[in-house]
This record gives sequence, C-alpha cells and structure tokens, in this order.
Amino acid sequence: MKESQKYWNPVLETLPIEKIRELQLGKFKKIFKWAYDHSKFHRKLYDAAGVKPKDIRSFEDIRHVPTVEKSMMRDIQGKDPFPYGDALCVPLEEVTIFRQTSGTTGQPVYQPDTWQDWEWWMESWAYILWAQGYRPSDRVFIPFGYNIFVAFWAGHYAAEKIGCEVIPGGVLDTKARILKIQELRATAMMGTPTYILGMAETARMKMDVDPSKLTIEKITCAGECGASIPSTKKRLQDAWGAKVYDHAGATEIGAWSFECQEQPGGMHVNEALFLAEIADMETGEIIEEPGRRGKMIITALDRQAQPCVRFDSKDVIEWAAEPCSCGRTSRLIQGGVVGRADDITKVKGVLLAPSAIEEVVRSVDGLGDEYEVVVDKVGDADQIKLRVEVLPEAQDQYQLIETELQDQLRLKTNLRYDLEICGCETLPRYEVKAKRFKDLRKQKSED
Repeated sequence: MKESQKYWNPVLETLPIEKIRELQLGKFKKIFKWAYDHSKFHRKLYDAAGVKPKDIRSFEDIRHVPTVEKSMMRDIQGKDPFPYGDALCVPLEEVTIFRQTSGTTGQPVYQPDTWQDWEWWMESWAYILWAQGYRPSDRVFIPFGYNIFVAFWAGHYAAEKIGCEVIPGGVLDTKARILKIQELRATAMMGTPTYILGMAETARMKMDVDPSKLTIEKITCAGECGASIPSTKKRLQDAWGAKVYDHAGATEIGAWSFECQEQPGGMHVNEALFLAEIADMETGEIIEEPGRRGKMIITALDRQAQPCVRFDSKDVIEWAAEPCSCGRTSRLIQGGVVGRADDITKVKGVLLAPSAIEEVVRSVDGLGDEYEVVVDKVGDADQIKLRVEVLPEAQDQYQLIETELQDQLRLKTNLRYDLEICGCETLPRYEVKAKRFKDLRKQKSED
C-alpha cells in the first residue's frame, strides 16, 4: 500500500451513508442469527424477549433486541464450556486467543477469540493507525506490559500489518523505555494518557531529558477519556512535541472508534465494522439527533467466538452535528467518550462527570498532571475533596493557583470543593488505567 494513500480501506471509509446503513443492517441480521443459533445464552435472552432472527427486517426491529450487560457475562463464565460459559459460539479447540477485561468495574470478564476474530481485531486497528498517520516508515514503540489484558496487543499486530517496525516495551521500566525511544529514534507510541504523561514527567524530573526533543511524532492514546479532553490533549502534545490522537475500544467490543489526523474534536465510529446506538440514560430511547448525550449500545458486526450484540457499554457519547473534513463518511462522536454512565453521579444535587474535573485541573498553569477526587457523605451532606499537585517552579503561587482552580471548578462543574494542594510526586502514579475518582458513598451503601 502506498504511504500517500489517505484511507486504509478507501471503499468502506468513503461509502455513502445509505450504503453504510444497508451494510450494517445486513451484517446485524447475520450476527444476530449466528448468536441465536450458536449461543445458549443469547437464544435464551432473545426467546424471553420474543425476538427471533426472522423478526429483524429494519433498524426499528433492532431496537427490540434486548441489550447485554457486563454483569450477565460475569454470571455465565466459569461454567462449561469452561471458562467461557454459554455465550461461546465455537468449539473450544477453535479458540486461539484469551483476554480478559481489566476488572476496574468488577470481576473481570473472559473474552475468547478465534484466529479469524483476532485478524478482525488487527484490521479494525489498522483503520485507526492509518487514519492517524502511521505508515510503513514508522518505528513504533509500545510501552505496555504485555499480559492478559487486550490493551495494545491488537495495536501492536496492526502496526506490523500496515508495515511499521514495532519495538515492544514490555518488561522495561519507565526510564529504560525512555532510553530505548532515544536510542532507536522511535517515531510513534501508544499508551494510556496517564502513563504517557507519567513518562514525560519521569524524563524531565528524573532523567533531565526533554521528551519534546525526542523523535516521537505521533501518539495513540486509549483506555481513558484524557486524549479527547482539550486540556489533557494539550499537555500531552506540549510534553512530547507530538500529535496526540484518541481511540476508544473495549475487550468485549473491539476497536470501535478513532480520531483522525484532522483532529475534528471528536472520534469516528468505524461503522463498517460496528453498529453504535445512543440510548437515553433515563428512558432507553434511541437518540439520533446531535448534541444530546446518552449511553452507547454497540454491536460488533463481525466477531463470532463470543458475539457482542447490543452490548450496553455504559460509555457516554453524543453525535456530532457535522461530518469530518477528512472525507470519511462515518459519523463522529463529539468530544469522544465523555465518561461512563456509572461514573456520572449527583453530588450536592448536581450531575457531575469526572472528566469535567480533569479538564479544569489540566488547564491550570502551575499544577502537575495528577489529581485525586474523593466524594463522601458527612452526616446528610455530600462532601467533595480534590487533591492536586503543584509543580516545583510554582511553589510560591499557591494562593493564585487555589483561587483560579476554585473559580474554574465552580464555573465548569457548579460545585465548591475542599482543596488540598500537595507537593510534586505526592499522589499515586498509574501505568494503565488511573483510579482518580473515588466515591466513598457507594462503598458505604454497599456495606
């Protein structure tokens, strides 16, 4: 494939919208029938709802198909066929890949894939990397501890698929990874926003290395909302002197969305491979118009070992009003994934998304990259505490920083916070998914 080619798959990425819808409907009918015919779990679910393959004739019919929750998958695993249970649609001997979810929201879910499924994973990632400017001339460094979590495994293989040279950062510690990037002049990198910022901090403060002077030109972020939050994206790009692109995916779903080189303030849904719907968080009504947030219900249209059919991802998204100027005809989600439905909570009667706090913290000069939010109940009243770090060069600006932070938080979230300003490197550091938002009210209610 020529490096100058704009699209990984020029046909599917520029397909007229009506043709995309025809393709999605046809693929949905096939994957629904596959799940009904081969999965005891799905057949039982659909029979209970009175929905059979012959009933799916339109997108309106799809809305009658019951959604699948992650808790349902947890309930069936650990049983025969072990360890996947009744959702497995292929003989065990056809399963070649085991992955599991990170467990950040509960007991991990096991995900089996056939080799055909894994090739589909690679293909979906190839769309992402090509759209973000990765080419065969790139040398890609992956600072990821290769393990049972899917994370950047598929990104690694997709980079090889499109012709890149891949350097696996595996068991190297952060300092060794920075030295290897420097030694081999890597041009691209993948990681969580938290860890990529942490690498930059380590380079500057512990190695006297300016990461923006290294050879990294582009970074693909995933695993957290950060790379679509403007202030976090700016910090990442300033720290590394590189373009930073967002991507969203999940173990159970696949690599379903990506930001392209145009950086349009949102992400493309790869609609040739996925059917994404947005459901109102209160009523379940499917939202078609732009600018209205809801939770994403998604179907992976080609994944067979353990199908993902109308999976309730809990990701909160909204459709963008305008298409992207890159020429791709797939729809955009405005601002990327803004959070998870189970993380958005009421504090003092105000609906709060943790990503709004991140946007404020990362926009205040003099503050470090890390922060921690603790929500608790004292008597009958909610209390919200925010801990932040001040950079060494801003130690004499505590009062100014505190005033600006409190003002911006009140403006952006309509809440007043108990602030604790800490010294640099006081708060925990994370290599994969950060756990900065702690709602102790939930723990107390569960106790």
